[in-house]
Amino acid sequence: MQLPQYPYKIHDSLLDYEFTSIGPEGRHIKKIVRFTPIGSNIFNLVLADLNEGTGELSDINVTNNRDTSKVLATVAMIVYDFILHRPKSWIVARGNTASRTRLYRMGITNNWKEIDAEFEVFGRTEGIWHAFEAGKEYDTFLIQRR
Repeated sequence: MQLPQYPYKIHDSLLDYEFTSIGPEGRHIKKIVRFTPIGSNIFNLVLADLNEGTGELSDINVTNNRDTSKVLATVAMIVYDFILHRPKSWIVARGNTASRTRLYRMGITNNWKEIDAEFEVFGRTEGIWHAFEAGKEYDTFLIQRR
């Protein structure tokens, strides 16, 4: 993917990745992408802000740093990196709001050619999994390397 992205680092657990979102006014926000095991080779992806003072994570903050595309491109590269380390894993992702899930769908759609070449992507709607199709509404996504 040839989109601008932030550099990231991998924590020793290989389940947490960290990067810093930088807004146009210089506001720096630490972001964590956490992969939580929820089954055999199935991991839930969470994108959250890190409160450096308390160490707590929040996936409900609206940071409004005006870098959504760069953040999503960074998350996409992190997913790619994670799957390189665990090639048989499945990643489950959904936003904690409908608008955030829609952002994920738009990110997948806008980069579909590159994503489809390397990954199988499914979307869930009304409890049923389907092969991903642009323009369809989904509440959750499931991704695995081809």
